[in-house]
Amino acid sequence: MTTVTLPTVPPPPGSRGGAGRRLPLPLPGRYTVAPGRSLTELTAWYGPLPVLRRRVTLGGASLTVPEDAEHPSFRYEFDDRPLSAVLTSEQVDEVHGGRLQLTGDLGLNGLTFPVLLRLRVVERADDRLLVVGHARLPYRLLRRATGFRLPWRRPATRLRLLVAAEFA
Repeated sequence: MTTVTLPTVPPPPGSRGGAGRRLPLPLPGRYTVAPGRSLTELTAWYGPLPVLRRRVTLGGASLTVPEDAEHPSFRYEFDDRPLSAVLTSEQVDEVHGGRLQLTGDLGLNGLTFPVLLRLRVVERADDRLLVVGHARLPYRLLRRATGFRLPWRRPATRLRLLVAAEFA
């Protein structure tokens, strides 16, 4: 029996592995979204069919990047009749190069519901961040947990919350 040792491939010179890696975020500070620089949309789906699509007013959004850039926090405030809620992030991870995954809570009717918001970084500069992303919410679980209801004429199995914002 012969033992063969396979050569190891060194990482590319630009990568530093998991330690010391910085998320694709702007410099430390607090960033907000200016009026008219965001888009939010709520879509209700019944199986493969969209049954309701409407724009939702974004009351405010902020991004706080601390000095160590370890635990940035996102906060979206939706101020609309069908969806008056606050989405806050607890954890931000980078997935698939340039994409962010926010694990957080959707505060709705005084109760919280866990949400996974996936964001794609469209443009990043030292003082600005442009992101587009969505969260999928199971309608039945959301309705049971928080009391959120769509009009009775609109059956739904899931909701999709689309968010596009420019933090500057």
